[in-house]
Order: sequence, then C-alpha cells, then structure tokens
Amino acid sequence: MMNHYETVFITTPVLSDTQMKETVEKFKGIIANFGAELVHEENWGLKKLAYPIQKKSTGFYYLIEFKSNGDLINKLETEYRRDERIIRFLTFKMDKFAVEYSVKKRSKKETKAEE
Repeated sequence: MMNHYETVFITTPVLSDTQMKETVEKFKGIIANFGAELVHEENWGLKKLAYPIQKKSTGFYYLIEFKSNGDLINKLETEYRRDERIIRFLTFKMDKFAVEYSVKKRSKKETKAEE
C-alpha cells in the first residue's frame, strides 16, 4: 500500500544556485531510488525563518510530494540529518483530505499560469 507524503526541507542560505539544485536532486534521487512516485515539487525560494537556526535568519525552502511505502521515511530523514546543507526538515503522511486540498491548490495555480 502506497501512502502519500509531503516533505519540506530548508537549506542553509549560503548555497549557490548550483549547490541548491544539487541538494534538491540528491533528495529527489533518494526518493526515486526507493521506488517512490514523485507527485509534485515546489521551490519556495529564500524565506525568513520564524527564529534563527544555526545563527541563520533565512533559508531556502523546498517541497516534494510523493507516494511511497513507509520504509523510505526513516532513510530520507537519516539523509537529511547527515547533510550539513539541511538546517530543518519535516515529512508528514497526508490523509485523503490533505491530498485533495493539494490537488485543488495545484489546479488553481495551473489555471492562473495559463491565463
């Protein structure tokens, strides 16, 4: 049974565009290598943090939505902890209402982009 998950991670703001892309590709690769299905991704860009983390007040936010079995989550979060570029992360299992909301939100964005 595949569950629906959403993971958001924040990288240190000192990364170059290339380093940020490499970080994103690394974690997308981990997800894909586990046989998970990538559903959606969003680059939220550089944002101010609610409170300083590791003496930094901003960070690059990135969201990945995917379908997978639960085994992947421990592996993914271990990799986040090992990567010094990641300053925070959160992964959660989406229930059917969260999935529906996410689909609606995306379709609204796509409609606006087409206009």
